[in-house]
Amino acid sequence: MIRNLLSVGGFTLLSRVTGFLSLAMQSAIMGAGAVSDAFFIAQRLPNSFRAIFGEGAFNAAFVPSYSMAIEQEGDAAAEEFAGEVYTLLLASQIILLAIVWVLTPQFVSLLAPGLDDRPEKFALAVNLTRITFPYLLFITLFVLHMGALNAHGRFALPAFAPNLMNLTVMAALAVAFLFPNAGYAASWGITVSGVLELGLLMWQARRIGVLQRLRKPHWPRVRDFFIRLGPAIIGSASPQIAVLADTILSSMLPDGGVSSISYAERLYQLPVGVIGIAAGTVLLPEMSRRLAAGDEAGALHAQSRTMALTVALAAPFFIAFDTIPELIVAGLFQRGKFSAADAYAAGDVLAAYGAGLMALVLIASARASFQARGDTRTPMLIALAALAANVALKIVLFRPLGAVGLATATSVGLWINLAALVGIALAQQWMRFDAIFVKTLGATFVACAFLSAVAIFGRSSALALGANFGVLANLVALTALATVGAFVYAGALIGALHAGGVTIRSLRQRASNELS
Repeated sequence: MIRNLLSVGGFTLLSRVTGFLSLAMQSAIMGAGAVSDAFFIAQRLPNSFRAIFGEGAFNAAFVPSYSMAIEQEGDAAAEEFAGEVYTLLLASQIILLAIVWVLTPQFVSLLAPGLDDRPEKFALAVNLTRITFPYLLFITLFVLHMGALNAHGRFALPAFAPNLMNLTVMAALAVAFLFPNAGYAASWGITVSGVLELGLLMWQARRIGVLQRLRKPHWPRVRDFFIRLGPAIIGSASPQIAVLADTILSSMLPDGGVSSISYAERLYQLPVGVIGIAAGTVLLPEMSRRLAAGDEAGALHAQSRTMALTVALAAPFFIAFDTIPELIVAGLFQRGKFSAADAYAAGDVLAAYGAGLMALVLIASARASFQARGDTRTPMLIALAALAANVALKIVLFRPLGAVGLATATSVGLWINLAALVGIALAQQWMRFDAIFVKTLGATFVACAFLSAVAIFGRSSALALGANFGVLANLVALTALATVGAFVYAGALIGALHAGGVTIRSLRQRASNELS
């Protein structure tokens, strides 16, 4: 499992690198104004529906059911079940696409009411949404193939596939002069990338004999799947409702408000995708398989090790986002149409999002305690409670703090969600933190203290160094500070682990022995 986690994390890191390059290209060409706002709003609908019906709810319901079918009924029965779900998923997405295409103006009006008095920006958002929404159909089928491949131990290609979206969007932006504006180019790039991503996984699935064809659904076989899917949809919808609330409220800000949140959110999602989602992607099928085989201890060990590794890997991002957020944004995006004022605005939002980072990267692993046992109801109720607190706080903080208030409310909601998941799982003995986890957590705190000192006291020296490089000043300063910080953090972490009797090699060996 550790090898799969590193494989998924590595390819996801690559996708985040190409994603950054794509975002940097977008910021330079579109800036943070009306066109970029409309483009980010157009992305929001398919991305939110994808997260609700695709990656979140679908995986929570499908992976345990499919893994159980493989373990208890054999590959033939599992393939029949997957084909039936394939048929239902394809039909539902075609219907949803038709509805949204017809009612796109109404959907955009609900999503961004602040555009109602800005007709040109509203019309642009409607046109771009109609272009991007078919991406949902392709990526939802992609998620089905990803779940089936993961259950068969194939993680690398599904983790690599998102790179295709970033590369395709960059290719489209490179020929943006062929389109009415860069927003149209990027939107077409997103939809074409969905075709490429789905095609890549269909090719691998057919190579190993998975998801060969559509099958007529039989209610008894898919009934349990739908019983799990309903609560999972509600649970997965709650964070997306919070994101939609951000979009609705930020649309009332002046031009650039939506973009500030979107740029900050994309940076904040970097460690989430590389670490949090990678951990959940590998952990859920692993726990599902072990629990289906009656190996409760193995499932708990897998979860504890995964959460320990997640904490150690995500902590440096948390420190960076909350100590040097403006430098991060300026170093990465301040060029072309993206100004210093845009960098400071997005940096403030990034710091507020950063406060909830550790909770967000751990939620997928904590939720696996329930989902691997077929319980999607408990995470749903917890997510709804956290959502209520989140939205209430957004309403309170939006007026005095603007976009920063929206991000702060998101962070508070994430911590409520994680605390409830962990508390209930521990009470039910569905989660157990061993000595290695506790020692890793302590070592991470020590390493974070050293890293914070580098960020706070080394910033002025880094900026002085960067001043010698003209327009690259912020990027050079950020690179220098990040390089020193990475060495300091790694050294302090290894030293603290060693002082506690844990080495990186022994941690991986123990994890491998217990998960084999």
